[in-house]
Amino acid sequence: MDARLNLFGSPLIGTFLKHLGSAGKVISDSALPATTQELVKIRASQINGCGFCTDMHTKDAAKAGETSTRLNLVAVWREATVFTDAERAALELAEQGTRIADAAGGVTDEAWANAATHYDEEQLAALVSIIAVINAYNRLNVIVQQPAGDYQPGQFG
Repeated sequence: MDARLNLFGSPLIGTFLKHLGSAGKVISDSALPATTQELVKIRASQINGCGFCTDMHTKDAAKAGETSTRLNLVAVWREATVFTDAERAALELAEQGTRIADAAGGVTDEAWANAATHYDEEQLAALVSIIAVINAYNRLNVIVQQPAGDYQPGQFG
């Protein structure tokens, strides 16, 4: 399977990805736990059907020490007992933030209040930002049908 567009051969998309990567770096350097960041990226990517990002973030998380049990249960986190209350709040916010078009009211006050009990204002800002950034990456990859499976951890620095 080939992508519809070579993301790495287009100067315009290259510049766009550089800026998107810079936004991601701001978030990765934040106080939001790295584990939470990866879980959110994985869950949003699963919802959006982005194989490339799901492949990338599960491999990066595994390399960083995440267990296969937790990685295998991200899609069914509500029924899984392996996530903390804070992670569950972040996953709920990620799901609602990713499914904005599907939800008449967007993100519920309850989901926001729950996240706010576990994260301070800067962490919430990082959480909202990472949801926005991963959704942008997902859409880009899904639109061009970027193939999944060949990603190597750390491949993009």
